[in-house]
Parts: sequence; C-alpha cells; structure tokens
Amino acid sequence: MDSVDLLLHPVRLRLVHALSGERALTTSQLCALLPDVSKATVYRHVGLLADGGLLEVEGEQRVRGAVERRYRLRRERAAIDAKTAAAVPPEEHRKVFAVAMATLLAEFNAYLDRPGADPAADLVGYRQHAMWLSPDELASLIGELREVLVRHITNDPTPDRSRYLISPILFPAEGADGPE
Repeated sequence: MDSVDLLLHPVRLRLVHALSGERALTTSQLCALLPDVSKATVYRHVGLLADGGLLEVEGEQRVRGAVERRYRLRRERAAIDAKTAAAVPPEEHRKVFAVAMATLLAEFNAYLDRPGADPAADLVGYRQHAMWLSPDELASLIGELREVLVRHITNDPTPDRSRYLISPILFPAEGADGPE
C-alpha cells in the first residue's frame, strides 16, 4: 500500500495528526488520544502505518511481559507531493476530500466530547470567506499562508503548548467569468 492509500482513511489520518510535532508515542498513548476509536482499530491502523513505512519504531520497552513500542511519524512519507496530487483524477479527489472531511468531523467531535471543551474559550473557528483573486494573487496568498503555517508547524510540543488542527480548504467557487 502506498502513502496515498495509507493516508486515505480517517483513523490513520488522525493517528498521523496525533504523532505530529516529532512526538514518539506508544499505541496505548495513541488510544488515549483517540478515545472514540476502539483499541483494536487503533492497533490495526498503527500496524498498517508502520508496515507502510509512515511510522518508525523509536524505541521498545517491556511492560507486563509484552513489548511496548514508541512510534514516530516519518514526515517525509506522510506528505503527498504536488506531482502526485496533480496525477489524481477528479473522482479520486472526491474520495480524498470526503476522507479529509470525515477526519475533520471525527477530530471535532472528539474535541467536543472531552471534559471541559469550550469552543469560545479555545478560540475554535470554522469560518468561510469568499475572495476574488487573480492567479498571481492566489499564488501570493498561498505562499504567505504556507510561510506562516510552516513557521508554526515546526514547533515542538512543550507543556505550555496544546496541539491544534488547522484545515485550510481552498477551491474556486466559480470561474473567472462568473456564474455559468
């Protein structure tokens, strides 16, 4: 199974999110981060991600007679490059988008189910904005957003930082000539 196929599942995508920030976590810790997913499902998908090369074993320790592994995300394997994305036909983009939305919904529901979840205090946002952009303005906007995101994506986890998900979605709502 290639990286694209491995990432096209909501649970596996959530595991990738959980391991962001150079974290090394055990499967038990991953289960705690995805309490709405059965342990058997988490273990199965961790195995698939490890077998597919998206996760690497950082270390092992014995716990009650069993070997417990700490997994780390291989970021370079968990990304879909522009060339691969360009080769995906429109019907497959529908599937990819559906998985992304299912993952986002599952993550949001898991957040709301946590004790003390407070969307207002946590500055949760889910807004949409319509913009009129030329191709050059679009390229500039994407470059600026990428620059800001990359600056923060590389933050290491620390006790004073919480893990946030940001899901930019961008597509033309109509052609340059207006409604068709």
